[in-house]
Amino acid sequence: MVDVFRALDDETRRLILDDLSARDGQTLFEICTTLAMRHGLTLTRQAISQHLGVLESAGLVVTERRGRSKFHYFNPGPLAQITGRWPSSKRSEQ
Repeated sequence: MVDVFRALDDETRRLILDDLSARDGQTLFEICTTLAMRHGLTLTRQAISQHLGVLESAGLVVTERRGRSKFHYFNPGPLAQITGRWPSSKRSEQ
């Protein structure tokens, strides 16, 4: 769970997850383009690739290779584990 919190600690990684949750299955080129056009982030492909590596290590992103292309998908499973750890319940006011 520590890896998930560390991955979510960075604004760029949260933006990547936002974009993948809106449109899954993007390539590195598509992610870089979206970050530049929609969010004004002009990071190098290598920097974005490193961010994707952190997200993948945390289990928040899974990848699939098809030919020469690598597609990235948002995996909400680790976030569900976090919410499962502290279930919300109505608390009585004291």
